[in-house]
Amino acid sequence: MLNGILLVNLTATCLMTGIIWFVQHVHYPLLAQVEIGQAVAVATEHQRRTGHIVALPMAFEGLTTLALLAQQPAGVTWFLPWIGAVLLAVALGCTVLLSVPLHAKMATNPDARVGAKLVSTNWPRTIAWSLRAVVSAVMVAQMVNGL
Repeated sequence: MLNGILLVNLTATCLMTGIIWFVQHVHYPLLAQVEIGQAVAVATEHQRRTGHIVALPMAFEGLTTLALLAQQPAGVTWFLPWIGAVLLAVALGCTVLLSVPLHAKMATNPDARVGAKLVSTNWPRTIAWSLRAVVSAVMVAQMVNGL
């Protein structure tokens, strides 16, 4: 059972890592260039569409991370699930404390600086999810080597 949880965790984490890199290098820079007159509609639609894409992988990632903390997988170094959890907390914390408020501001009171700030404040999430992918891959490798 824990092997499946590790694989779901890795899959969800890698999916979120790919999404966040796309957002960092493509989507947010384009949002920063949207004309003020279109910013409200674009920001609102961005929030709606993004929610459809990230809700499930984020839920699976969170649940599997909690499961890995609750029961240590055999063969996995004890601190790796904890490092993964801290990195997820950083990514989600930045999402809630930085990205969501900036998106709300873009949807209600657009400003060119808000778009630029979305790009710059997204780096902690990008780095956290990238490191999580490495940690998750190491845990799966340890699991496979321990079989």
